[in-house]
Amino acid sequence: MFLAIPFPIIDPVLIEIGPIAIRWYALAYIFGLLGGWVLARALVNRPALWGGVRPPDASTLDDLLGYAAFGVSLGGRLGYVLFYNFDYFLSRPLEIFALWQGGMAFHGGLAGAAVGIWLFARKIGVNPLTVADLCAAVVPIGIFLGRVANFIKPELWGRPTDVAWGMVFPGAGSEPRHPSQLYEATLEGLVLLVVLLLIVRAGGFRRPGLVAGAFGIGYGVARIAAEFFREPDPQLGFLFGGATMGMLLSLPLIALGIALVFRARSRPALETNV
Repeated sequence: MFLAIPFPIIDPVLIEIGPIAIRWYALAYIFGLLGGWVLARALVNRPALWGGVRPPDASTLDDLLGYAAFGVSLGGRLGYVLFYNFDYFLSRPLEIFALWQGGMAFHGGLAGAAVGIWLFARKIGVNPLTVADLCAAVVPIGIFLGRVANFIKPELWGRPTDVAWGMVFPGAGSEPRHPSQLYEATLEGLVLLVVLLLIVRAGGFRRPGLVAGAFGIGYGVARIAAEFFREPDPQLGFLFGGATMGMLLSLPLIALGIALVFRARSRPALETNV
């Protein structure tokens, strides 16, 4: 117990003006989307990365931001309602719309974003896999900020541990726990961002679906690894054999990622015609 690191208490509300409260959690979503938008603009403005693939024009990325934001918000909330707390919201349906109370599921947000990407790609006449590749390359920025916000809140803490960096989280009892939010921020955010950008630099955008597939595999593996240190959601607990909902939802994502990578690798890279 004496080895536990004191939790750095940070007010989850950054600024409060009368009834208006600006929370770190909301800022994570906002700056995650804006950071992705900035990086996406930089990537589409580098023709050498794309070869013969036609990327979205930089002028259309404002629209893509809107499609992605709506898809992430709607899908993330519905995913949380359906997979993590269905019985609760079934008896309190109006609370589904109380987004300020928290409760978002990454896998649901990803599904919502996929729908938004497809609609956007159809609107501008670009291959949906190409748009998905672009989004996949930048989304770890938002994941990193979101996991840091989970740590600040604090929520989604880890399992009890005796490691030297264990923390006693407010509301989680007196036992030191893994700061699993920071593990996820590192693996699903920083490490995955670097890996995907290296794939992009190696010509990943020239094979539509490759970067998106690599994201699916990378995120799924990182999430499953982190789940071994993360406390399961209290309303669900362990499902069977020590598995958690996060692990189970990551398996089809990994399978889809593998399928996309095989599909992309089975086709020649699209080079610029000279």
